[in-house]
Amino acid sequence: MLVADDQALIRTGYVTIFDAMPDLEVVGEAGDGSEAVRLAGELRPDVVVMDIRMPVLDGIEATRRLAGPDVDEPTKVLVVTTFNLDEYVYEAIRAGAAGFLLKDAPPAELVGAVRTIAAGEALVSPAVTRRLIGHFGERLRPADQPAARVEALAPRETEVLTLIAQGMSNAEIAAELVISPETVKTYVSRILTKLDLRDRVQAVVYAYRTGLVTV
Repeated sequence: MLVADDQALIRTGYVTIFDAMPDLEVVGEAGDGSEAVRLAGELRPDVVVMDIRMPVLDGIEATRRLAGPDVDEPTKVLVVTTFNLDEYVYEAIRAGAAGFLLKDAPPAELVGAVRTIAAGEALVSPAVTRRLIGHFGERLRPADQPAARVEALAPRETEVLTLIAQGMSNAEIAAELVISPETVKTYVSRILTKLDLRDRVQAVVYAYRTGLVTV
């Protein structure tokens, strides 16, 4: 993975945490968004852990260049934020970020988030989601979402969407519903198709906007 943060102390902390894991390896560090984009192109990391407020190029624009809708081979980006950066998180959603965590998340949660995203699942910290929807729910109006309705989902699909919105991974949903992870993946794919949603992050926002899950 690649770690991008303008504070050397934070980067060092991340590297220490990740390198202690046998299945994780930090291949590069960047002190600004422009360097993150350049290094990601050269090193092709599975995941970029991205700060938002950085010099030269901020994390939102860097995320857009790495994971935006116009990118042919998008890189998975985990945005790490703080409560007072909620609006930036909203913009990062639109830029294509695959996951969000708070900067004060415990090391185990950070490691789990990287593993989840590397495995192809999007991840949204429930705390970040609640703050995001609470502050910017009106901006996530129906015009920003497809016209499809939750009623189009089968009961089990609705149940899976609810658990996604609560921040559960596919493995956690499988354990909760006593079904296989492969079956969960099938349900997630059907949900995204029926609701015309781009990814799991949009599914979370959709669930809150339609009232399926409340803050």
